Amino acid sequence: MAEDGERREYRMEELAKEAGITVRTLRFYRERKLIQPPRRVGRIAWYDDTHLARLRTISALLERGHTLSGIAELAEAFDHGRDVGDLLGLGAPTEETPVRLTPEALADEFGAEATPENLAAALELGYLGTDGGKIVHISRRLLDVSAALVREGIPLADVLAAARRVRDHTEALADVFADLMSAHQRSPEDAERLRPLAKSVVDAELSLALDRRLRGA
Repeated sequence: MAEDGERREYRMEELAKEAGITVRTLRFYRERKLIQPPRRVGRIAWYDDTHLARLRTISALLERGHTLSGIAELAEAFDHGRDVGDLLGLGAPTEETPVRLTPEALADEFGAEATPENLAAALELGYLGTDGGKIVHISRRLLDVSAALVREGIPLADVLAAARRVRDHTEALADVFADLMSAHQRSPEDAERLRPLAKSVVDAELSLALDRRLRGA
């Protein structure tokens, strides 16, 4: 039994029982590389709560109609994604709230659009990272908007492609604000205090631009 806050470890038979599968199925998943290799001490293989979470995720995804080959591709993208430290950089976002999800919860958000290709694209874009057995999305607001657009019938691949374009433009807008602060020798503390003004300008200009586009101007 693990102490509070520590990761529990299991022998193969114990893990299979906890996950509600047979040892034979567990071996099959391991051979298909659906789960990470166990920690070995001599001839004993030790699994932990990360393996248990993955096995429960596999069962949930199978119940939702995903194939084992599709799950294997998702698992590969998940295992090779950037970790949460890379995702958050020097620290947590100052205004955005990161969201921790299981792969099955991510599948619930996006349904059939939660493909390996789209997951890899989101990882590359920096929307997703990993933290143990969980996926971390950089922003609750971006997650909710992406899911809403998919529910409106817009393919997730197109949503992510648009996000790349938005990222390029917003980086340029941030440079404009940073250059303005630098030109007038404002301190980082001043820039942080004036940050809401920059956001208000961008929001107003975007609103006006959408008016022009939607009205055919």
